[in-house]
This record gives sequence, C-alpha cells and structure tokens, in this order.
Amino acid sequence: MDNTSTPAEATSNNPTVGILGLGLIGGSFARAYHAAGWRVAAFDTDADTLAIAMIDTVDTVLDDASLADCDLVILSAYPEACIAWLQSRAQTLDELGAEGPLVIDSAGVKGALCNRAFDLASTYGFTFCGAHPMAGTEHSGYAYGSADMFVGAPMVLVPPQLDDVARLELLDRAHTLLSPCHFGRFSVTTPADHDRVIAFTSQLAHVVSNAYVKSPTAQAHHGFSAGSYKDLTRVAHLNPDMWSELMIQDADYLADEIEIIINALDKYRVALINRDRVGLRELLAEGDQIKRALDDMPR
Repeated sequence: MDNTSTPAEATSNNPTVGILGLGLIGGSFARAYHAAGWRVAAFDTDADTLAIAMIDTVDTVLDDASLADCDLVILSAYPEACIAWLQSRAQTLDELGAEGPLVIDSAGVKGALCNRAFDLASTYGFTFCGAHPMAGTEHSGYAYGSADMFVGAPMVLVPPQLDDVARLELLDRAHTLLSPCHFGRFSVTTPADHDRVIAFTSQLAHVVSNAYVKSPTAQAHHGFSAGSYKDLTRVAHLNPDMWSELMIQDADYLADEIEIIINALDKYRVALINRDRVGLRELLAEGDQIKRALDDMPR
C-alpha cells in the first residue's frame, strides 16, 4: 500500500492560520507561517494584494469554509475593520464551538477594540485575546513584509478577565500558536495599561517625528544631516489613514504625552532665550541621566 501523501493532502493535514489584512504586519505573519509549513488562509480588501500573496504565500481565501479549518486567526486590519469582521463572523465562530480557532488581533491600540471583541467572544462563545507585535518598519504594505519580521521581537498579549487557570491556559495556547513567528519575549497587560504606555513609546514618537520635518529648515537638510536627523525622522514617513485611527482611539493618553513633551521643550526654549547656559546644561544632563538609567534597567 502506498502511504505517500500528495502535496494537497499534506497541506490539508498541516495547521492552518487565517489572516485578515495583508499589509506589512499581516503579510509578515502570512510569510512566517508559510515558512513554518502552515496552511495560510487570508483576505485583503485589495484584490491585487491578495492575488499577489496567493502566488507564493497564501493557500486559500479566508472565508466561512476556510475559517472552520483554522487553528488561529490573526486580525491585522485597522481596528474598526477588525471589529466589523468579528461581528460578521461571530455566528460562524459560535457554531464552531470549542473546536474553533483562537482569534487574536495585531492592532496598535487595545481599549476600544479589545473591549468590544471581549463582549462578542463572551456572547458568541469563541476565544479572543488581544495581541500587539512590537515590530515593523516605516514602510507599509504587503511588499515590505518578511518571514523574519518578528524574530526576537516582543509580543504584548492582552487577555480578557479570566480566573487564573483559564488565563494561564489561554496564554499558553497563544504562546504555542505564535511559536512559528519566533517572538523574543511575551508581556501580558490590560487594554488600558497597553494604551497608556503605547501612547508614549510609539504614537508620540510618530507625532514628534512627523512634526519635526515641518520646520522650513528641513528643506535645506541635504549635506548637513547625518545619524541624528535620520533617527528622528525615520517614522515621519507613515500611513496617515492607519495612524489617525489609532491615535484617535488613544486620544486622551496621547494628548497627555504631547502636553508633557511640550512643557519639557519649553524649558529648553526659555533657557536658550535667556542665554542660561547653566540651566541648559542641567536640562541636558538630566535627560542624559534619565536615558542612561533607562538603558540600565533590567528587561
């Protein structure tokens, strides 16, 4: 008897990941799971992007039929699109019951998305865990994704409120299903704490970089700029549709961080106007000391 499986049969026996959205992050997830031998089902509203991805990475379109085969579903669209997809597929996920996939997202904000997703999951009986891979580039789109995008990168998990045993089981399940991506470390937090910190570590950096290049002097930077300019302007290049949605959903925390940096910058401005070298030196030394202490903190 011939026990050799055909390629199609071998693929059908592999675990399956479903991916909504094939931008930079969704495309990188697709490539990572494809490289690990998983079957990849995906959907993107851009038909051309989906067609390109199906040439060498995506095996099938993510729909109700392929959803039933998924072990993991990753929502990598904008937050409102993720919720819309969950609402439209909630009944299907309900019918799959305990055999259904774990659903996670990869959005840069968690408050509004997770709270609505937790409610849907509770109502319809599927499992959802918020997730935010701390990786990416200043570029966007499927073409810039890579199979090793997440290697060594941190992953933040945002589970719903559960008892200790159920919480550990969910986190272990998420950790196992995400293993093909080779994340470097996992952190666990709440939606509010995630959004408070991410307003500083990510969104504020994009706002500052984006505002920095609006100086008229930026037009004359060629020949006068080196590493400092490149470091500070790297994330000025962004997707305004995506970032405006993320920032509005995190508006209060981000507005607070902008106020803090405005107040800090004003101290430097006043010291310069007053030709206060001693005061300016103290401000610079204070920032240097804080940065050194942050670098020495245990990870």
